[in-house]
Formats: sequence, C-alpha cells, structure tokens
Amino acid sequence: MLELAFAASQSLNMDTCSGLSGESGLRVTGSVSPLTPGPEEVLRYRSPLVSRYASREMAFNFSDSKKFLTWRRLWLYLAQAQRSLGLPITEEQIQELEANLENIDFRMAAEEEKRLRHDVMAHVHTFAHCCPKAASIIHLGATSCYVGDNTDLIVLRDGFDLLLPKLARVISRLADFAERYAELPTLGFTHYQPAQLTTVGKRSCLWLQDLCMDLHNLERARNDLRFRGVKGTTGTQASFLQLFDGDHEKVEELDRLVTSMAGFKRAYIVTGQTYSRKVDVEVLSVLASLGATVHKICTDIRLLANLKEIEEPFEKDQIGSSAMPYKRNPMRSERCCSLARHLMTLIMNPLQTASVQWLERTLDDSANRRVCLAEAFLTADIVLSTLQNISEGLVVYPKVIERRIRQELPFMATENIIMAMVKTGGNRQDCHERIRVLSQQAAAVVKQEGGDNDLISRIRADPYFNPIHSQLDQLLDPKSFIGRAPQQVRRFLKEEVLPMLAPYHSKMDVKIELEL
Repeated sequence: MLELAFAASQSLNMDTCSGLSGESGLRVTGSVSPLTPGPEEVLRYRSPLVSRYASREMAFNFSDSKKFLTWRRLWLYLAQAQRSLGLPITEEQIQELEANLENIDFRMAAEEEKRLRHDVMAHVHTFAHCCPKAASIIHLGATSCYVGDNTDLIVLRDGFDLLLPKLARVISRLADFAERYAELPTLGFTHYQPAQLTTVGKRSCLWLQDLCMDLHNLERARNDLRFRGVKGTTGTQASFLQLFDGDHEKVEELDRLVTSMAGFKRAYIVTGQTYSRKVDVEVLSVLASLGATVHKICTDIRLLANLKEIEEPFEKDQIGSSAMPYKRNPMRSERCCSLARHLMTLIMNPLQTASVQWLERTLDDSANRRVCLAEAFLTADIVLSTLQNISEGLVVYPKVIERRIRQELPFMATENIIMAMVKTGGNRQDCHERIRVLSQQAAAVVKQEGGDNDLISRIRADPYFNPIHSQLDQLLDPKSFIGRAPQQVRRFLKEEVLPMLAPYHSKMDVKIELEL
C-alpha cells in the first residue's frame, strides 16, 4: 500500500523525487522487479543513485513514503505515551490515528506546504484532516525536530541494518575465495614492482582485513545511535513539563516510553533543538572509510585484470568497448571506484554542518542533510551490492600467474642458489659474483631484446654450478617462496573472519545480479 501511495505521489509532488523512483540497477534474486520509469520521469532529472543503481529497499528507506509514515507513527507514539501518563487523550482518538497512519494525501500535503512554507505543519494539517477527532492532540508539546530528527535517526538505523548484511556477504564471498586460493603462489608487488611471492588467497585476506574493520565500525556506529526523544524546542523539555504540571518523573517517563516504542534502547540525555550533528559526522565517517576500502579492492582488481591474472565477471553478450570489440573492461570495479570516490567526499558536508551550528540550532543544516545522508547510504548500498556481484564471479587464471612467476622467480631465487652452493663447499663471494654477471646478462635479454628470463639456463650451462644442478628445480619451486601465507590465511579466516559473520548466517544466501 505504501509503495503504491508513493508511486502515485510522484505525479503529484515534484519534491518527492528523492524517494523511490524509477528502475533499480540491481536485482536481488527472488525480489519484485523494479519499477519502470513513466513518461513524466524521463522529462526531469532523476538521481542515477536511485534510477540506475541502488536497491529497492535502500531507495524506499529514504523515500517520502517512509519518512511521512514515520512522522505519523511518532505522533501516534507520543499520543499513546501521553495518554498512558494521564493526559486527557481518549482511546477513540488513538484508534483514529492508528487507522489513518497510511492514509497520506500527498497532494494535500504539497498544497499545505506551499501555503505554509513549513513541511511539518503541512503534514500536521494533512493528518488532522483525516483524523478530525484527534486533530487537537497531534504534535502536542512537540517541535518540528521531534518528527524530523527522530525520523532521521530511525532511517539511519534502518540504513545500517540494510548495509550490514550486504557487507557481511561480501566478506563471506571473499573468505571463500581466500580459502580456495590460499596456496596458489602469485607474484607480490611493492611500488607496483615485482616483489617476494605471496598467494592469491593471502592477497585477498588483505582486502578482507579492511572489510572486517568496516563491518566492526558500521556495527559500532549503528549501535551507538540513540533517539533524540521528546525534548521540546530547545531541548529543555519545558513544554512537556508544563503539560504534566511540573511532574519531572512523568516527563522523563514520556521520553523513555516514546524511545522504546521507536525501537531504541537509549535517548540522548541532552540535545539542543536537534540531536548533535556530530552524530552525522560519525555515521558518514564509517561509510566514507568503507568507500576507501572498496576503492582499494577494486583498484587492485583493475590492476590484476590488466595483467590478465584475475578478472571480474564478464557476461556472454557484454561489450567492453564500442570501438575495440576485443576489450574486456573491468566495468564493475570501475563503477565501484567511481562511486566510492563520491562516498568518500560526502564526509565534508556533515563536518562543516556540525562546525557551524549556532547555539541551540540553525536551519542551514536542513537542505544539505536531505542530500548527503541519503546519498551516503544509497552509494554505500550500490558499491556493496556491486562488490558482492564481483566477488561471486571472480575468475583466476593460474597459467598466466605461473608464467609471470617464471619470468621473475629466477632473480628471486639467486640467494637460495648461493646458499646451496655454499653448502656444497663453494665460496660465497665467488658465487655471488658469477650470479651477478649472469643476472645482468639475463636482464639485458628481457629488457633490450624482449626475450624471456634465461638466467636459470645460463646457470645450468655454467660448469661452476654443477654441484647444485640437480637441486635447481626444487630451489625454484614457487611454493618455497610463499612463507607462511597459507597458514596465515586459514588462521585469519578461522579466528577473525568467521566469528564476525556468525550473526549474519541467516542472510548469506542472497545473490546479487547486475542489470546495468
């Protein structure tokens, strides 16, 4: 009913464009198909965060339908709590409010807001119009931030509840990937130059470690959220103290009851007219940090795709380039990087807003918060869904990886070769000099002639190294260069990753398919 009401409202009120509009760029297996844009929608700008990419659930979380329904629920909670504490509110009035929670006349609300220039009072009047018996007790003693800020906190909490299982699924998919390739040697890179070997699984554990930090941070930010509660115009609860004839205990109980009804365990004890805008800073900080993690992971995948060692999923009919038919561009990873950069920049908005709030509050926070809070969660939702899709279909090319190792491993094996020669009675300095000369000759073949690294062939051809010829294959076994990487992978997954995923076990089966 709510979604139908909201869809209808889009043709009535241009201001509802920020809600659930247009088609989603992602399809969650088993869900209802996304809405198709109507004629009017293609004639006006729609945020691509919603029209192309974000999940239906996250788009609805920031929709006007959810926002205004939550306002009405908060007015109901306030009236119920006030009645339970002795104010003259009848059961009939409560029932009337309950019966009309979803009966939102968006046209009337838009007309009232245009007339009054006040969104909350416009919806007070709209609610009162369909609740004539309860009209006199709607918003009793409250200020606009009672519905505005408390709704924002509910939406932020619910946004985290949508993101956390998605992040857990990404971690789960990459954990499976890490376990599968825990022992597959691959060339490590420092400064993007060939370095000591690692394994494909160990490298993905570096990604996992950052993602686990993000999961912890998102859980902490979500659980640290409190309710603004029932505080009045400047946070002193003066209006409610007057309603209850100076009874402080009843005012505190009112705050506690409404907080509990809204699903929060705690409310902020002190507020101005608003909850502290530092809360928004904390929320967007963890989302921006998540953006940094996703950008790093997807940049790594793009670099490895260039080396043809790893690729993201590439569908049968997918086109990489309109001009170059052979190309397999890492489109999903590029999208993640693009949107992750946007996510990281959004933290500047709440930082500046928190710093310029005057005394108990100023209204210059309102318009930008409508943008940055929604965009942060919508963007995080998109990058996590896309990264899950990538991690579910990562393709590894072991033969390519093996060939690159063969190109670099002879140089890395020189120290082991020297030690083996010393063990047979050779002189360390003489051996070092012979290998230095042969290495430079091999490097010249690679760099100047474009040939393969032939250092080992040169060593085999040099009689000086006859004592260790039979050991060369063993000395060049890539697995002898990966140290404890496989053991680190298994311990990390067992002790740190899997315990973090336990609370999300029931939500692991959702698979993400991209539509765009």
